[in-house]
Amino acid sequence: MRALSKHFPLTRQAGSCGSLPGLAGLAILLWFNAPAAGATGTGADWPGHSGAPDESGYSQLDEINTGDIGRLGLVSSLDLPGEVTLEATPLAVEGVLYFTGSYATVYAVEAATGRLLWSFDPKTWEHNPLKMHFNFSINRGAAYADGRVFVAAMDGRLFALESKTGKVLWSVETMGPKEWMLTSSGAPRTFKGKVIIGNSGSDFGARGYVTAYDQLTGKQLWRFYTAPGATQDNKGDPTMERAAATWKGEYWKTGTGGSVWNGITFDRELNRIYLGTANAGPWDPALRSPGGGDNLFTASIVALDADTGKYVWHYQVNPRDAWDYDCTQQMTLGELVVGGKRRKVVMQAPKNGFFYVLDRETGKLISAGKMGKVTWAERIDVTSGRPVEQKNVRYENGETVVWPSAIGGHNWQDMAFSPKTGLVYVPYMQIGTRFTKGKEVPGAITLAGLAVEAVTQDPKDNKGALIAWDPIQQKARWEIWHDTIWNGGALATAGGLVFQGTADGYFSAYDAANGKRLWQFNVGHGIIGGPISYSVKGKQYLSVLSGYGGVTGSWGHYMNVGWKYGAQPRRVLTFSLDGKADLPPTAPPDMKLHALDNPNVRINDKDVRAGEALFMQCGACHGVNLEGAGSPAPDLRESVVALDPDAFWTLLHTGSLIQHGMPRFESLTKEQAQQLYMYIRAGARRAVQQSSASAN
Repeated sequence: MRALSKHFPLTRQAGSCGSLPGLAGLAILLWFNAPAAGATGTGADWPGHSGAPDESGYSQLDEINTGDIGRLGLVSSLDLPGEVTLEATPLAVEGVLYFTGSYATVYAVEAATGRLLWSFDPKTWEHNPLKMHFNFSINRGAAYADGRVFVAAMDGRLFALESKTGKVLWSVETMGPKEWMLTSSGAPRTFKGKVIIGNSGSDFGARGYVTAYDQLTGKQLWRFYTAPGATQDNKGDPTMERAAATWKGEYWKTGTGGSVWNGITFDRELNRIYLGTANAGPWDPALRSPGGGDNLFTASIVALDADTGKYVWHYQVNPRDAWDYDCTQQMTLGELVVGGKRRKVVMQAPKNGFFYVLDRETGKLISAGKMGKVTWAERIDVTSGRPVEQKNVRYENGETVVWPSAIGGHNWQDMAFSPKTGLVYVPYMQIGTRFTKGKEVPGAITLAGLAVEAVTQDPKDNKGALIAWDPIQQKARWEIWHDTIWNGGALATAGGLVFQGTADGYFSAYDAANGKRLWQFNVGHGIIGGPISYSVKGKQYLSVLSGYGGVTGSWGHYMNVGWKYGAQPRRVLTFSLDGKADLPPTAPPDMKLHALDNPNVRINDKDVRAGEALFMQCGACHGVNLEGAGSPAPDLRESVVALDPDAFWTLLHTGSLIQHGMPRFESLTKEQAQQLYMYIRAGARRAVQQSSASAN
């Protein structure tokens, strides 16, 4: 306990920090001491998820710059048949791109030509078909080290592949057979002969953890749990015993959460691993931890010793989280000077709308500022490190409306930090969420008695932006607003440029200093992943994946931008100066709903109501209230299969399309399938009638 108390004093509250000057005084004491360009980011290769271990998303290459960006053109494109959502940020090593598809298929592509070298499919649908129920057909990428490519399949298997051939060198099961709620969607990270991976499942209350494995053998080296287990499981572990003291009741029976489904950063200087943990689950704190408690280590940044996985410090962004405010977003390393003293920092823009700067040696808060519309808290108190929450934000009166929403002011899409400008470029989103407790709300998603629905009030609601954020002054230097909310990650380069793709299918370059758009290219499909830059034989290239989807089904009404299911190919695209390749034509966006109806079907209202309740398990992919976004699954009102009750039943029961991401629902009865069918038919007929009325 003595060793632990050095970093985790018994008098310290979760999320607290020592005495620091207020924000007004901080602006005077703080200035940015930008490191040399060579100290931040990566050069010829892009070997990690955000380039270098510092997770800066910064390329040191400057052949492509503000002066010649007009010459940038397409070099190659490669269609990826069978893929749906592409969230991955590619890797580039010695002229080869490595990236993952919807279900963790790994592709190796010759960067300069776009030629496919090899691919590897982990076949989750065959190995563990149950896991196909718990994912939006997403994977955010692979990791690379010493001639090996590492990838985590949705079902939790971690693979090591030979980079030249794609041959499987080893695989391990990272999850237990009873942990049915857990899946993997994030990119692994490599460091010091190890590879580390986390998991998802917090919304189901699953207990989160990360595991480090030996890169050569796959042997487990250490594991760290991000939430406590049952009382007997915590005994003898000082970290878990202390974390358990921040929970009440039999929390291990209702759920904990805190999974690490995205952000992991390795600090080479301090030999530490930083984890960004997810929301607590269930979302309602009174349900999971009645009587109070901060619920560590959910919604937190946690620092571990890289060699042993032992706890060093934590900072909790949202104590006793009640809004699905994950803290899993990218954590970027840098240096600041405070009061004349250089301090190593970690920067993060989590879901909750604030931008945080922490001292990464101690875990203490330096500053936090609102990035956009934030209503759940007035500010973050710098002295205590805790948020100053507004009244009734915890649905004490049965209903609460907050900004940002449950998808966050910033989600998993990577930000980028430029040492040349001292700015962080953040993909931002603005929309609110209404939480209603203990009451049925038509059209809302209901999770453990809590109804959740999107809210728009202001002109900028349901829009996204690229924000150039000053981490010292904690304010925006410039903003570029998009008509779409669910857009891609950012890349900053030594050429004075920032690149970002958007949901409407455009890949753009901006002047990093002032935000002026200098170049744009229509890729023919929405971009949500991050671009990269690298060089081959001394020539600079950029690559990006196009493949709109992910959570768009859950937010279909707000995220539908007209990409119909199966209408456009998913691609990897590569650009360089004087590129002259032509992009094969594709179908344009189509916002019209092409609903199909069979007038001979007699609608049964009782079945429709029952089918609406059953459709909750379908809405994440096919769209809440039947309003699909075309990806990761079709709007069923336009589906030919959903016109035929027999074909519909066969599809659900046999899983004939499971290889393409449609799970098998063997537990559904034929009566329940008929109820779902009737709900879809009623919705399609209503859409046809509305379209006919509008035409007249």
